[in-house]
Amino acid sequence: MALSALVASSLLAGVAYAYGSPGACSGTCNIHDPALIRRESDGTYFRFSTGNCISYASASSIEGPWTAIGSVLPDGSSIDLDGNDDLWAPDINNVDGTYYLYYAVSTFGSQDSAIGVATSSSMDLNTWTDLGSTGVRSSSSKNYNAIDGNLFYDSSSSSYLMSFGSFWGDIYQVAMKNPPKATASGSSSYNIAYEPDGTHAVEGAYLYQYGSYYYLFYSAGICCGYDTSMPASGEEYKIKVCRSTVATGGFVDADGVACTDGGGTIVLESHDTVYGPGGQGVFTDPTLGPVLYYHYVDTTVGYADSQKLFGWNVIDFSSGWPVV
Repeated sequence: MALSALVASSLLAGVAYAYGSPGACSGTCNIHDPALIRRESDGTYFRFSTGNCISYASASSIEGPWTAIGSVLPDGSSIDLDGNDDLWAPDINNVDGTYYLYYAVSTFGSQDSAIGVATSSSMDLNTWTDLGSTGVRSSSSKNYNAIDGNLFYDSSSSSYLMSFGSFWGDIYQVAMKNPPKATASGSSSYNIAYEPDGTHAVEGAYLYQYGSYYYLFYSAGICCGYDTSMPASGEEYKIKVCRSTVATGGFVDADGVACTDGGGTIVLESHDTVYGPGGQGVFTDPTLGPVLYYHYVDTTVGYADSQKLFGWNVIDFSSGWPVV
């Protein structure tokens, strides 16, 4: 079990602190963009990831041993866009006993993108039905990119929200229908996080409620290709967070800077032999409590995208901000 790191000083004071090492992982651990869920009927853990038209694996615990199952959509997506045979960035949710798997259709660096959804009653192999586009779609005429979808159920309003986006205008959000197969009628997207400097390298939003706050986790920096082109120090992937008292906006960091104005408190960054952690989500484990999961490079193993590993750490929210 990974233990929360001891905080050397108050996070709000901006003083550096130690990060815990990633938790144990055995079996199939080489993945990119993980999404994690636990099947309630038998306690089996399922982990989805980019590649092979959304690869997935199962285990008896978050530590593994992870056993590869296969592909969610081996024939690709019905969405008529380039990249529909190479799906990205899964997000998995249990909605009233049906499992909703969201995925992105795009090509690297393109703004012609869409978020699709597939459903299953069990998550077993060959039980997934592709429903195609959710209506979250982008093109060069938009100010956002429709990848990295994350569904969130807002219990305060009994409604579903989809956070999404990458670069350009960074992170956006839109209301979804119930059940969340498509965007809500008449809904429009609005910005919830933006980095005005540089290349606006913000993506991978994940919204999580803890106590009275809604925490917007996201990845910032250069994600990939470290084996061929290393980023300048500090420009590699890292995980940041802002929080709000409502799910639909007003997110600020620990210094009170708006997430739409470059705000963002670092949750996890390169440390020790961990490099470029990101592609994160948050999972409420029945034993461990809130867990941050992500992919990362182990510098003792290699920097290629195919060598990235599944990492996780228990989160400590006692300061009001997530510490791993």
